[in-house]
Amino acid sequence: MTSGDTAGAALPVEDARSMAGIPDGFGRFWTPYRMAYIHGEGKPADSSARDCPFCAAPGKSDEEGLIVHRGDSCFVLMNLYPYNSGHLLVCPYRHVSMYTDLDADERAEFGELTATAMRVERATAGCQGFNLGMNQGEVAGAGIAAHLHQHIVPRWLGDANFLPIIARTKAVPELLEDARARLAAAWPGED
Repeated sequence: MTSGDTAGAALPVEDARSMAGIPDGFGRFWTPYRMAYIHGEGKPADSSARDCPFCAAPGKSDEEGLIVHRGDSCFVLMNLYPYNSGHLLVCPYRHVSMYTDLDADERAEFGELTATAMRVERATAGCQGFNLGMNQGEVAGAGIAAHLHQHIVPRWLGDANFLPIIARTKAVPELLEDARARLAAAWPGED
């Protein structure tokens, strides 16, 4: 679905007073797409590159792979299950799991792409801060531990509310396709 499909449409929120049972005063913000994440759809079954979504993304069109920028040894793409609008990932093309597995050129480009992503986010979305992070290894919280990736999460004052704390749900006000197009269009060209 693209923003053209939802122009003017209300968010999928349901008032609990209209639901069966005893009204509890809560609204329901339905996010059924998150069930794919919860069930691990698309998550590699093993640590091989064969099933890795980060290895598969560069073989797709930028739009289909949600790729914002392709570098020499690393690329930038949208997080399919974002913590916030504009949530980006920087990945090496090589299927490695640890930052220490990157060679010097990959490490340099990995860092430069992270810095560029932050500049582009500030310029296009006006964010006021960032969360940056790499969870290396399943024990450290990596959803896809076999392929190194850095999270770049833009933040705004007041972007968090009770939903993540109480309902373990995050409202993301921008479609992935729209965010990818915005960021890709603003990415600095090669000089």
